[in-house]
Amino acid sequence: MPVSLPRTGPRGRLLASSALLVLALTAATSCSSGSGGGSSADEDPNAKVTLTVNLFSDFGYADLYKEYEQAHPNVTIKENRADMGAHHQNLHAHLLAGSGTADIEAIEIGQVAGFQPEAGKFLNFLDNGVSKDQWVPSKTAPASSPDGKVLFGLGTDMGGMALCYRTDLFQAAGLPTDREAVAALMKDWPSYLAAGKQFLANSPNKDTRWFDSGGNLFSAILAQAPQGVYDAEGNVVVTSNPAVKQSFDLVAGAIEDGESAGIQAFTPAWDTGFQKSQFATVACPAWMSYEFKANPPVDGGKWDMARIPGGGGNWGGSYLTVPKSGKHTKAAAELAKWLTAPEQEARLFKEKGYFPSDQALWTQPDIAEHTDPLFNNAPTGKIFSQSARDLDPQPLGAHGAEIGTALGNALTSVEQGKADADGAWKQALKDVDNIVN
Repeated sequence: MPVSLPRTGPRGRLLASSALLVLALTAATSCSSGSGGGSSADEDPNAKVTLTVNLFSDFGYADLYKEYEQAHPNVTIKENRADMGAHHQNLHAHLLAGSGTADIEAIEIGQVAGFQPEAGKFLNFLDNGVSKDQWVPSKTAPASSPDGKVLFGLGTDMGGMALCYRTDLFQAAGLPTDREAVAALMKDWPSYLAAGKQFLANSPNKDTRWFDSGGNLFSAILAQAPQGVYDAEGNVVVTSNPAVKQSFDLVAGAIEDGESAGIQAFTPAWDTGFQKSQFATVACPAWMSYEFKANPPVDGGKWDMARIPGGGGNWGGSYLTVPKSGKHTKAAAELAKWLTAPEQEARLFKEKGYFPSDQALWTQPDIAEHTDPLFNNAPTGKIFSQSARDLDPQPLGAHGAEIGTALGNALTSVEQGKADADGAWKQALKDVDNIVN
């Protein structure tokens, strides 16, 4: 979700922790499906249709589109991508106008609460052969109407979390490299940061930091709290929920201790950080595996994966929706259901690393026992399945992504030496107040 045109990769699924500002709204977009209120009741199942799919990142669907088109010769699929902020703001505007939407629109989990009041403007999948039992309640609830009678979003992936680490850099600094030993050493975030101090003291490469960016680390830590920036009643609780300030202070302290590489996530500099071994660990949700594949270390170093400090948690994930104003709602619903069916979700995990939100898959051998050679054959299926089971879902709110951006920006200012932790926190609170008031 860079401010510039999106690059390939799933970075749009990130919550706002990358400290990138949401783009200004454009009232119309050339990637809409047309102007109108089409009725699925009048659709001819044999008529040739072009289904437009609006995404904010690469969901890994290219091969699936080809397969679907081969099985449905009357269907052509056109995918469009935009920056995450602009994508969601355009969708709000088009729903308000009653026209301009694509046939299928993706919504990121950090944004979905803002669409709950507009649930009636989307197709209700419960009336179209879908059961909520396909997903865990923590996945379906945010994409449902407040009374639960409308399910307007089908879950794609989940952001089950792990700790990715460089075994060669660990070994050089005298830290354990076995993933079970790593998990035992870093069972919680304070012990993780303590290990970071040990790494900095003993690493022969003094240019390598412990973690990539404060914004990323903050998102991972806060994602594990029972409550984030919203409470269950939809109130912003940045100041009243102690977990927010505790997470902020923990990360800010680590930044001041020199543990952060201070590289803004999902930027070219961040890609270079992977390649040139500028950090030894990354808090990595499942979908982030793309970054490791795209940016292997040029020095031949190897990544491995262990359980995330603190246990479970979820960072990111998305939904597919079908706006009622689309031209081909019936055909779009069939495509959305197919893309999020267990068979396709399992394939996307094994081929792309996107962990499925379909809960029945978590115990199937080909998922639960899946290993990834990119991470030294780490049992990624086991790690992410356990993280998903240990998930304590947080209440979501309409401005969660923007609030996350404000907090991430504040930590970036500490990394850049523009503010100390106290000043950065005060500025973040001002920014949050401007967002919600």
